[in-house]
Amino acid sequence: MSDDAEERADEPSRNISGGPDGGGEAVTAVDDGEPASRAEAVVDELGEMYWQKAYGGRDGFECLVRTILSQNTSDKASQPAHDSLMSRYGGDGIDLAESLAGAAQDELAETISSAGLYNQKSETIVRLAGRVVEEYGGADGFDEFVKSGDPDQVRETLLEMKGVGPKTADCVLLFSGGRNGVFPVDTHVHRIARRMGLAPADADHEQVRQAIEAAVPGEKCGFGHTAMIQFGREYCTAREPACLDGPEACPLVEYCDQVGVDELSGDVVDPAAVVTDD
Repeated sequence: MSDDAEERADEPSRNISGGPDGGGEAVTAVDDGEPASRAEAVVDELGEMYWQKAYGGRDGFECLVRTILSQNTSDKASQPAHDSLMSRYGGDGIDLAESLAGAAQDELAETISSAGLYNQKSETIVRLAGRVVEEYGGADGFDEFVKSGDPDQVRETLLEMKGVGPKTADCVLLFSGGRNGVFPVDTHVHRIARRMGLAPADADHEQVRQAIEAAVPGEKCGFGHTAMIQFGREYCTAREPACLDGPEACPLVEYCDQVGVDELSGDVVDPAAVVTDD
């Protein structure tokens, strides 16, 4: 999915995982002196601009379902789908995995239709629910695995599930497992990290994740991820980054290599195109 496609007019201005209603607990970042890397300095600045949170505690299977619903769509579209799904298949005393494993796919597809790609997503959710019931006994067992299992093993297991990619796996580790050192990479993070020079211009999503996680202390990765998304919505957009209006328009300009951005001509290209053109 292109950056332009994600940054549609219906994307909400506020990152759903940030602010007072986005979950997580407010924390004060550890005062550990000067940042050891430019990426850490960027995350520190983002934390001052937006929020500093420690994430974790969400139900593991619900988090997995919520993240699948968010794939290739905006929060504005996926949140109503999640709410409708929980209203129909969840509730007190109901094991969500068991409920969804027995769901009729066409009815589930109708329930989550606002999220887009509803036939594909409903098939994935029903299949994953069945696997969770078979292998973990239900949502509670899966939640225990996500929160107490070895993080590398949890991530590997999630990635073995058809329909679960690196970003989805990392979001489950972060928002449910509360694992430090996890920096999920969505289209905003992928663009910003390469544009700023925090990762190679032609890096794929996994290479960006590896570069940032190696350079940012684990306890800062969670809010670094959510705050960078917010920064991408407000300042470092795909087509019209704030720096085109002059260096004073972007609060992070001193940390940015502006790869793919030509202030004089106003041209903005994907950072990987700069490498291709050389």
